Amino acid sequence: MRKPVLGGVCALLCFGSLALAEPAPDHPATFKPAQREGYFFVGGTYETAGGKAAAVGQMFVQYHAPAQVTQPYPVVMVHGTAQTGVNFLGTPDGRPGWVDRFVEKGFAVYVVDQVGRGRSGDNPEAYGPYARLAPNDLETIFTGQENFGLFPQAKLHTRWPGGAGVKGNAAFDQFYFSQVPFIASALRSEELVDPALIALLEKIGPSVLLTHSQAGVFGWAVSDRRPDLVKAHVAVEPNGPTFYDIRFKGGADWYEKVGEARARPYGITRVPLTFDPPVSSSTDLVVAQSEAPLRPGQIRCWLQAEPARKLPNLARVPAVIVTAEASFRATMDDCTGAFLEQAGAKPDRLALAEHGIHGNGHMMMLETNNGEVADAIIGWIAGTLK
Repeated sequence: MRKPVLGGVCALLCFGSLALAEPAPDHPATFKPAQREGYFFVGGTYETAGGKAAAVGQMFVQYHAPAQVTQPYPVVMVHGTAQTGVNFLGTPDGRPGWVDRFVEKGFAVYVVDQVGRGRSGDNPEAYGPYARLAPNDLETIFTGQENFGLFPQAKLHTRWPGGAGVKGNAAFDQFYFSQVPFIASALRSEELVDPALIALLEKIGPSVLLTHSQAGVFGWAVSDRRPDLVKAHVAVEPNGPTFYDIRFKGGADWYEKVGEARARPYGITRVPLTFDPPVSSSTDLVVAQSEAPLRPGQIRCWLQAEPARKLPNLARVPAVIVTAEASFRATMDDCTGAFLEQAGAKPDRLALAEHGIHGNGHMMMLETNNGEVADAIIGWIAGTLK
């Protein structure tokens, strides 16, 4: 597994902007913004849904750029379940967001609302039923986990603005007000968002994909299908664990597997990936659970039984898995890394606590030290694409 490279943080923060080369000419961007901020849509077709003509599959994209773009590749930010692109635009207590930080460092940034979500427009007739998250779904593991103790790392959470992120905390209330209905079928979301992201990359040229949570599945699939367009994948606490879903319940036996059906049949996605030797269906992947966790306070990983099939396309794309100290994903992100390493992809790991960044939960882009977290990610990008 590659080691995280953070030296680029100083390269950016200590010496100012870097005048870096233009993107490779073999993949020129076909879209050049005429202004520093704006929006457009990608994807989408006219279809009949519910007996009426409608646009289906379109994705809203908002872009921001500095006066002078000094970084060679733009960053595409993709949000997770029940969220929209506003996660990256600011914080619920009114501070600058990750978009501002990346733009300050010379990046052009594109922020999406997933297909079927937010400004992309909902469409139950075409996309199927929708679901919502309740306040308690977020309080217990996203923002106020220290009050509930459902997993070992929960007590370390200190970074939500204004204290524990529960109802009545003004920052939590603002955050919850930003939640929107989402397509209930996770597979349907992958089938819709993956091609829309590819259409975006074909429009703007090779880019860095920065995915959060649920969006991790999109990042792996797009990297697999178009490794020529994904210069790097920053997977911030990607959807997991591998193969199965789990439920947190606290106590000594603090988690359990949810059902026997594989939630992510291809390990890290629900849609097929390019394995070598090839698979005809997900049942060709034999799954074995580790006898012990990789570290204390983690789950026992579900991995491929040996000999493991490889993921040659993902091996071509530099990737890093970013994990916060007090997040529920700290119990499982190492399993995602182990699955990819077993398949030959060898992602870097950026465990924030190992670099002096403590107390963060799953929504680290909204927390009190969100700029410090962004700088660590920017450092990895700079060090990897130098």
